Amino acid sequence: MVDGSKPVIEQSSYVDHSRPSGSALSSHEIPVVDLSKPDSKSLIIKACEECGFFKVVNHGVPLDSISRLEEEAVKFFSLPLPEKERAGPPDPFGYGNKKIGCNGDVGWVEYLLLTIDPNFDSDKLPSVFNENPEKFRSALGDYTSAVRDMACEILELMADGLRIQQRDIFSKLLMDEQSDSVFRLNHYPPCPELQSYDDRNMIGFGEHTDPQIISVLRSNNTSGLQISMKDGTWVSVPPDQNSFFINVGDSLQVMTNGRFRSVRHRVLANSSKSRLSMIYFGGPPLSEKIAPLPCLMKGKESLYKEFTWFEYKKSAYTTRLADNRLEHFQRVAAS
Repeated sequence: MVDGSKPVIEQSSYVDHSRPSGSALSSHEIPVVDLSKPDSKSLIIKACEECGFFKVVNHGVPLDSISRLEEEAVKFFSLPLPEKERAGPPDPFGYGNKKIGCNGDVGWVEYLLLTIDPNFDSDKLPSVFNENPEKFRSALGDYTSAVRDMACEILELMADGLRIQQRDIFSKLLMDEQSDSVFRLNHYPPCPELQSYDDRNMIGFGEHTDPQIISVLRSNNTSGLQISMKDGTWVSVPPDQNSFFINVGDSLQVMTNGRFRSVRHRVLANSSKSRLSMIYFGGPPLSEKIAPLPCLMKGKESLYKEFTWFEYKKSAYTTRLADNRLEHFQRVAAS
């Protein structure tokens, strides 16, 4: 359990043998997009095509809403383990510790997975936030509302950059009342045991892509996040607690017929500092059909079969983190 006590380290599950921890990474730069500048949409398109990931500055999300939710998250993860476990196990919402999903993946992480559906009534949260659960709900609502608005602005800039007439073709899926968007708080406690594992990396959260349309990540000033570039190089993302990071998800890769790249990413544990991340996963309604947009095909063949978000989500839950979830939905070229 990730509870601050001395952990049992399972090398087969936790330790990454792909490269020595001290080896040099490629000098790839993380794209930065200033949403207040007129060239933002062209920079977004370029970033989505080249690596599926970029940092956003001048995002317009109130710093107060960020700090309020982070404060509530720190309070929660500082609770004794038995109290946090009252909000678990995740089914799928709730508190989880070390185990990620139901297919054997583990990491040096504890988390709280929540729906942002205001009509969803969880009986777990009030028992954990017994002092003032409404304070947490208010902070969560204000933050996710502001971040969703920013995500929609980015998606509409994408549509503009792709010269799609229907500007809200992506954003309307997040704004839909039936949108299946979720929110996740990840806490990676310090892992002092890393000091005794030379040339090894402790995996906080294993490599994967996000299945939704878009992910909006914000973390504190602790490093750990890495993304995989086209050449397979893992590049560390410098932390920036005042900015947001955007991931292209599998669904957006399909809708753009592979033009945008769903980014593979992971988190490495830190030996001395705690890392807290807050992720908004913008998902479509469960019944939404996901397929390459006809307006982007221009005579090209579709690389993917059509599927509903429910079908893809169900399929994703049966896979391991590192699996290529889109493989089952790719069209096989005739031999």
